[in-house]
Amino acid sequence: MFTMRNVQATDLEQLLHIENEGFSVEEAATREAFIERIRLIADSFIVAEQEGEILGYINGPVIDQPYITDDLFTEIRPNPESGGYQSVLGLAVSRKNRNQGIAKSLLEKMQELVKKNEREGITLTCKQELVSFYEKLGLVNHGLSESKHGGVNWYNMLKLSKDA
Repeated sequence: MFTMRNVQATDLEQLLHIENEGFSVEEAATREAFIERIRLIADSFIVAEQEGEILGYINGPVIDQPYITDDLFTEIRPNPESGGYQSVLGLAVSRKNRNQGIAKSLLEKMQELVKKNEREGITLTCKQELVSFYEKLGLVNHGLSESKHGGVNWYNMLKLSKDA
């Protein structure tokens, strides 16, 4: 069984490996982006770990609006104590640990933080093939996103706290 905890600076290399397994070069967060997220939003950057090995992670800043915009992939600010929308910029599980419920557990942990910190809801973008996965977890498809991150089409997925 795995445990979940907040990210630490020493996790960087394992995180980068998982990120590059899960996303194309154009989509993947850079080393610099991860360093910035670890430094500024460790409170909303959770890793799933088993015996020192990171199995997966979820991260994202709290934002003022219900949808993710491309500038978030390059510019992160510290999270407010309460309010706003919890965004998910990255949710990835290592290739060898997929299909074990880790992504679902990480998203549920982030939803606990949404409730605890009185956020408006949780928001993310995903590719078309993942829409049904997120819908099963209670997020609602709000259609095509304006995001062109990595040069692909993304869908806005949102779950408001009042609907939880």
